[in-house]
Amino acid sequence: MNQPANLGGGAAIAAAALRSDRFRIEREADWQRLEEILDQMEKGRIRRLSDEDLLDLPVLYRTVASSLSVARETSLDAATLAYLESLVQRAWFLVYGPRTSLGGWLGRFFGGEWSRNVRALRGEILVAFALMAAGTLVGWLLCAADNQWYYSLVPGQFLDARQPGASREVLLGTLFGNHQQQQLSTFAAFLFNNNSGVAITCFALGFAFGVPPMLLLIQNTTTLGAMLWLYHGQGLTLDMVGWLSVHGTTELFAILLAGAAGLHIGRSMAFPGELTVLDAAARAGQRASVVMAGVLIMLAVAGLLEGFARQLIDNTPARLAVGYGMLAFWLGYFFLLRRVPPSSEAA
Repeated sequence: MNQPANLGGGAAIAAAALRSDRFRIEREADWQRLEEILDQMEKGRIRRLSDEDLLDLPVLYRTVASSLSVARETSLDAATLAYLESLVQRAWFLVYGPRTSLGGWLGRFFGGEWSRNVRALRGEILVAFALMAAGTLVGWLLCAADNQWYYSLVPGQFLDARQPGASREVLLGTLFGNHQQQQLSTFAAFLFNNNSGVAITCFALGFAFGVPPMLLLIQNTTTLGAMLWLYHGQGLTLDMVGWLSVHGTTELFAILLAGAAGLHIGRSMAFPGELTVLDAAARAGQRASVVMAGVLIMLAVAGLLEGFARQLIDNTPARLAVGYGMLAFWLGYFFLLRRVPPSSEAA
């Protein structure tokens, strides 16, 4: 009884092997040709390929992909399946994969793509700027009306010498002199960490129709307004602005752009026009993500300025020159540079 079954099983195996061999023989020439083209391209020898090879590459890719589909449906041998899967993956990367090197991407990003996407957010940037200015003004006016607001708006760990009623000499000592650099570094590090978090949160919560970014922009700058009010009371407004401007112009500009990016997503969702809400959000998200990639770069630059330039420069005119020189640089880069991003380079 077992012998006929064994014979039947052997016949099935032989038939499957024959079917696999026929399948390979009929199509193997295309597989081998595609593999030879891929080998040349992966070794950087694309110039050795003929025009015919390059034109046939996508056709051969689709042919092999079709062979893989058939092989899976007919359960051909595992070796053939593994070979075809590897070949299709390699071909997909060269036909549809990234076409730009890292250097090419950076060149396109800094050469116009970033600034072009920032300019596309002009309306949201103006709204974000108005909200930040309003937050600063609110912080100032609240403290001017009742100095107890100062303790609510300024983090408790920085209520050392910087408190209502502090003398001019005490407040001046927090801005100049090496003996206070440790405290200033701590305060500046807090500002950097806080502002970085605000920038990312403004962008991340933009999907809620832009409401959270607006509130965050106002809330974050009330602390700035309270600090300016305190130093203004002792005639140190310009010195305080100089101290903050070294890294603050870059850092606050980054927050401004992050808030604008969040508002852009929220506005697109609230007023999608002819698009669906999801399509409008996706399109706005692509533009905003480019802006946010640059925001992270700006925050890193602000960190370097805070860690070195602000520590080394100990006079207000030089601080103002550095801070507003950086502001002029960013404004010029975003709104005066009108280069078209260079085309992608071949990998």
